[in-house]
Amino acid sequence: MTTTERAEFDADAAEAILRRACAVADLEPDGIEILRLGDHAVFRVAGGRIISRVARGADRLASVKREVAVAQWLADQGYPAARLATGAEQPVLIEDHPVTFWEGLADGDTYASTAEMGVLLRRLHHLEPPPFSLPKLQPFDRVASRLERAAIPERTRAFLRSMARDLQAEYGRLEFLLPSGHIHGDFNVGNVLRDAADYPRVIDLDGFATGPREWDLMQTAMYYDSFGWHTEAEYADFVAGYGFDVREWAGYAVLRSVRELLMVTWLSQNAGADPRAADEVEKRVATLRTGGSRRDWAPF
Repeated sequence: MTTTERAEFDADAAEAILRRACAVADLEPDGIEILRLGDHAVFRVAGGRIISRVARGADRLASVKREVAVAQWLADQGYPAARLATGAEQPVLIEDHPVTFWEGLADGDTYASTAEMGVLLRRLHHLEPPPFSLPKLQPFDRVASRLERAAIPERTRAFLRSMARDLQAEYGRLEFLLPSGHIHGDFNVGNVLRDAADYPRVIDLDGFATGPREWDLMQTAMYYDSFGWHTEAEYADFVAGYGFDVREWAGYAVLRSVRELLMVTWLSQNAGADPRAADEVEKRVATLRTGGSRRDWAPF
């Protein structure tokens, strides 16, 4: 049975794809350990010497090819980001699943400080644009497909679809303060890790796009004021490092709601295979319905 015939893209299916990709790339599939499952299944290979990302399907091929191009561009610029591993042409395509291999960083997840994050993001935004085109940011482009395949109650699905429609209209009316340009697309503390020499590097490059720079500032702001995952001092360090506090922008509340919707729909992809994820989706949706505190949203 191919993975496209499976009801779920789960850890076992992704690992089987990874093992076949390792053979193509002439890598030993030793010490495989899954790190997380979302739009990609992310694995540690060979004790962390290599990190592999297995995409859910062929619809991710364009973004994965862009991720490879972005990684090569950032390396040419000397910017501290994830570096491609192996001499094999990437991505490796297995049953329509694009697979990439990356140099591992430090053992475990050792995160950059928020001050370093602010400086790195400012530096990224100030780079000359890449020598290839980037797509325009489309915040809602995966919402429909995620909700279509998510194993969630129909009442929950209908609520999230309605929320997406309303927010898409509000997003179209936003007036941004910062200049538009290339953005990371998913800039948060989980995507800025330290390497073996203790230097911070930006990872997960598949979301690069052209869009409002406010988008890249949102998650760190939300992790502070909505979820309490950063302290007040940590957020102040981030603002000082970047030079702009997105919470003072009039459109912040709308963009925060968009980000919350995406956090829920991203997690909904795992609801059928992970009871904990299913429970978390329902908990989050309950607070979206009532306007309740987001402080008990659990990180995934």
